[in-house]
Amino acid sequence: MTTTSDTTATVLLEASHISVRFGGVTAADDINLTVRQGEVLGVIGSNGSGKSTFLNLCTGYIRPAAGAIRFRGQPITHLSPRAITRLGIARAFQHPQLFLDKTVLESIVLGVACRNRFWSLRTVFQPDYRRKADTIVDTFGLGDYANIVNSELPEGVKKLSDIALAMALEPSLLLLDEPTSSVSSANKFVIMDTLMPILRDSGVTAIIVEHDMEIVERYMDRVVAWDSGQIIAEGAFADIMHNEDVRQRVTG
Repeated sequence: MTTTSDTTATVLLEASHISVRFGGVTAADDINLTVRQGEVLGVIGSNGSGKSTFLNLCTGYIRPAAGAIRFRGQPITHLSPRAITRLGIARAFQHPQLFLDKTVLESIVLGVACRNRFWSLRTVFQPDYRRKADTIVDTFGLGDYANIVNSELPEGVKKLSDIALAMALEPSLLLLDEPTSSVSSANKFVIMDTLMPILRDSGVTAIIVEHDMEIVERYMDRVVAWDSGQIIAEGAFADIMHNEDVRQRVTG
């Protein structure tokens, strides 16, 4: 199924005829998807439907058996994860990938240094990097946790810290895999209410895999529904969930 956005914004990411199989399992079956600059795209579907596989394809952790992915018109399917990150695609995982022995601030300073390809730990805390990290910490409301080691953070704060670390790479496209999983009902809205203005103000495009339909309905501009490695519906959340078959296949 081919999906496109109805907006006239610039195409940022385009997947064309992407296919991936793991043994007898089809994780992506002739996927065509366009992501336009500035939108927040929600990706929904049951476990094993291919959602996270798509994020892995976009970040170079998996290479397709067929098809191509282009970022700003440039093919990226042959590039390493590091090279793709340098082009402007960053990712936060379902389970936060943090420097557990570092504080929130130290981690973000390292992210800023990585963005600038500067990896001398003896001098990484130079004033310019520290100022940028302080700004990111404040923007994400993490000031009270800045000097706390990541391993000691509450789960919701770990999620925000992980996203802040990804944003320290100054991406044009941010990929999030279930940013509200494993947090309380109250904290999931804190995460999203913190994140969304940051994305809007910075102009960062986002692809967000999410199981929580309340989060999808409230925050996503457009939604694509996956099932068995295929995109079975695309559009506004209300339109997609009006279809009983789609509703059963992506949430049942």
